[in-house]
Amino acid sequence: MPTPRVVAVSRDETHRFSKVPTESITLVAGLGVLGDAHAGTLVQHRSRVRRDPNQPNLRQVHLIHAELFDDARALGYELGPGDLGENVLTADLDLLALPTGTLLDLGGPVVRLTGLRNPCVQINKFQPGLLKVVLASADGTPAEVPAPPTGSPEAGRASVVRKAGVMAVVERGGDVAPGRPITVTLPDGPRTPLAPV
Repeated sequence: MPTPRVVAVSRDETHRFSKVPTESITLVAGLGVLGDAHAGTLVQHRSRVRRDPNQPNLRQVHLIHAELFDDARALGYELGPGDLGENVLTADLDLLALPTGTLLDLGGPVVRLTGLRNPCVQINKFQPGLLKVVLASADGTPAEVPAPPTGSPEAGRASVVRKAGVMAVVERGGDVAPGRPITVTLPDGPRTPLAPV
């Protein structure tokens, strides 16, 4: 089995849908990606800031598996690094199957997984129809709109499968560059599946 690795890294200083691929990014513990609009100890995503600007930022780093781009290509969509707003594009690692609290060592820097990215209609504005690639019903059929938020993470997971990557916070800072191996450390004790954050 191939070693999980970093394929590409991206960041952007402004709140745009896509991020700009770069040679490396610097992670800062407790903050996120240096020079990225989503870095901060408190929530930075605009929709969440409107609801409550004092929430902790559980979405400091966005990771997507490169295999999703293969799925998109099979349905006629071309995607490249940073297109879906991810900071880290990975390969040979089933990010969506990892439990909450998993530590990913990205060749020195370490992030802790906090949850799933909840795809939104902006994906269809980026490329019409693309939402069906990153969102599916539990039975595997495409879903066109995200499930409405509920008080129960289990309810959201049961009806919709979110494939637009995972979110993380930075536990140990440092530089991340393409080609770096990824080491996975699963949490001790009971494992909780990732839920939207």
